[in-house]
Amino acid sequence: MPLLFDAREHLPLPDLSAYPRLRFLTTTDFPPFSFADQNARLAGFHIDLVREICAVLALQARCQIQAVPFDELETDLSADQAEAAVAAVAVTPERRERFGFSRPYMLLPARFAAVKSAVKPGGTVPEPGWKVGLVKATVHEAMAKAWFPTMQSQSFDSQGDMLEALRQGTIDAVFSDALRLSFWVSGGASQECCVLAPGAFLSERFLGEGLAIMVKRQDRVLAAAFDHALAELVVTGRLDDIYLRYFPLGLF
Repeated sequence: MPLLFDAREHLPLPDLSAYPRLRFLTTTDFPPFSFADQNARLAGFHIDLVREICAVLALQARCQIQAVPFDELETDLSADQAEAAVAAVAVTPERRERFGFSRPYMLLPARFAAVKSAVKPGGTVPEPGWKVGLVKATVHEAMAKAWFPTMQSQSFDSQGDMLEALRQGTIDAVFSDALRLSFWVSGGASQECCVLAPGAFLSERFLGEGLAIMVKRQDRVLAAAFDHALAELVVTGRLDDIYLRYFPLGLF
């Protein structure tokens, strides 16, 4: 995972004594980030991340995690039902007008997945001559056409149609979200046809700023506290430990 914080950077911990509680909102329908386990308990990357943040801030006794539907995250946070939201909420200019954010704790790159025989050791990505699948009207289609204008491509109406064409070998590769591709390649649906091609591609223009913790717009103290905690988790390697626990193939 790319290093998101410089070990030489000093991010002071602000005074959090004014917070009688620290309630985080998340969802239960976005595995492996957050889901209900076999005992109906919250689990996932975001849950472990919140626990580590609370440990760094020495606020375990005041930390709470509550799951709500995704479309209620913003309204509940605005209504003071919680202090923060940890979910896959895109950091957009419109949201920045209404909410504050920590610095990113994860970036979600785009990648190529290809038929195994199409990936040559030491070759380039994308290989010349590849026919690459793209899903119509997505940021990944726009990014691919901007970054690889000479690449031969074929557009599909859905991710499922595109991946099935890759599995059948009617196209050589696809370009899409690294998270989805990593689980598809390693799962049963791919029937071991394909691999992630070398290289991960990041673009704030097309893919956004990454995943961050959302707070109320005026709560700069809490955003600064989260930055302090995230920096410590990065420098000590604990964020990498959580990352590899839920993304063993890696996204990069």
